[in-house]
Amino acid sequence: MVDSIAATSILGYGPVCGGNLIRDVNGKRKSFNTCRFFPPAEFLGGKVVVSLPLVKSKRDGFLLSSPIKALAVELTREAYAYREDRLPKKGNSKIDGGFDRRPDMWPPENRADKPSLRNPLLRQERMGCGWLGAIFEWEGVLIEDNPDLEKQAWLALAQEEGKPSPMAFVIKRIEGMKSEQAISEVLCWSRDRTELRRMANRKEEIYQALQGGIYSFMPGSKEFVGVLMHYKIPMALVSTRPRKIIESAMGEIGIVGNFNVIVAAEDVHRGKPDPEMFAYAAQLLNFIPERCIVFGNSNLTVEAAHDAQMKCVAVASKHPVYELRAADLVVRRLDELSVVDLKKLADIETSEFGSPQPQMELEEDDDISSDDDSFW
Repeated sequence: MVDSIAATSILGYGPVCGGNLIRDVNGKRKSFNTCRFFPPAEFLGGKVVVSLPLVKSKRDGFLLSSPIKALAVELTREAYAYREDRLPKKGNSKIDGGFDRRPDMWPPENRADKPSLRNPLLRQERMGCGWLGAIFEWEGVLIEDNPDLEKQAWLALAQEEGKPSPMAFVIKRIEGMKSEQAISEVLCWSRDRTELRRMANRKEEIYQALQGGIYSFMPGSKEFVGVLMHYKIPMALVSTRPRKIIESAMGEIGIVGNFNVIVAAEDVHRGKPDPEMFAYAAQLLNFIPERCIVFGNSNLTVEAAHDAQMKCVAVASKHPVYELRAADLVVRRLDELSVVDLKKLADIETSEFGSPQPQMELEEDDDISSDDDSFW
């Protein structure tokens, strides 16, 4: 094929003087500023015989006729660029076209963990861990949680306010909610904002008095946070507790500055199962929800995370493992996880972005006229 193209080029163009003769593989024209004349061609037995000086290519390792044969080789590369088979071999020589066998499969496999990312800077970033975010709940995930203290605080507040004591299932229902939200929507003690704020602050004071200001890490949580800091994974901390209490507790256990974002009760209007605090944490981290992983310990957290289009890792601290099967991953301790597990959870396909949720279509029943006696 190279010889045929070279012969055609000789017969078709003749001398070349500063013209644009061909286009390269990228479709750009190549100009020649010098004037070149081809040697005369002879017809021998129906073939065109041209005597051209041969120049050895250092890169390819075979002889090229300069300049026509070089141009013919380039045209041959362009001809074979969109074919499955490679260029025909001639002896031990091989033409390096500088292209892949299938251009639509570029970049090749094993160049990055996400070959479909065509930007090399994005591929390099995907090899690291800075493209995903971790959102932690405070109690039951990072520090020890005592549900009995929460129950006692609500019962003491009801006794002080002269309200009926909430039942056990009611206290379980308001778990994870903001105190103002629980008082107004579930307990129905008041609708006034001033009263809601006052009772919520009083309930928090009772809880802190019962708790005693003693905080301890959950098993494996401190080590896991250290691993995420080592790999420079952005982290956020969310809680329905007041900000001053969270910051004071973080200072006591020595994790001040470990988290990029802190979302407290003052930052959101509603708690779980509303996904507001998780969505706000992702916004502060500057991540899309699909790239965030929520770490919680209840089904309310799983529901809120999934409503926010996030993946959820459930820590079986106060619930059995079988009750948390709705989560994307269930562990007993955070140090059971690895960075590879997090990257697999946050790895999503391009088709998942902006894919509309399927909507159920109701079939319209034909109107039945009341005058139709045959129906009855």
